[in-house]
Amino acid sequence: MDKEDIIDGLNSLIEINNDRIEGYEKASKETEENDLKTLFTSFIRTSEKCRLELIDEVLFLGGTPAEGTKISGKFFRAWMDVKAALTGRDRKTVLDSCEYGEDVAVDTYDKVINDFGDVSEGTSSPLKGLLMKQRNLIKADHDRVRSLRDMERQRI
Repeated sequence: MDKEDIIDGLNSLIEINNDRIEGYEKASKETEENDLKTLFTSFIRTSEKCRLELIDEVLFLGGTPAEGTKISGKFFRAWMDVKAALTGRDRKTVLDSCEYGEDVAVDTYDKVINDFGDVSEGTSSPLKGLLMKQRNLIKADHDRVRSLRDMERQRI
């Protein structure tokens, strides 16, 4: 894997974090439930921190950091489901949609980390450590959403 491939991988993670930030900002504006607003704000902060670290790595490698969002079909549909659910005040559907979006984010991290498995040790080792740390943060957010969703299912 050459330097450009590494930069491309990092940029895909920047984009997925941008997706999370944008999606949770929209979701936070749409809900009136304070616990969800707090949760979404926490997720935004996670992605802002991850994005800044990734931008630093891209710049260190001499690349240009991605500025936009991925908004792949799957991720876009998840956020549209969130908006529709929030409009209908359906908490379970909101949490289902958030978990789906989190699945996409975790899968993106897994793919990039696996692609980096081909990179020789040395300079890639700290980078892979950073990516694993970020992946674990995103996965923890995923698990929080799943837990809330499961609790909501039990209430129904």
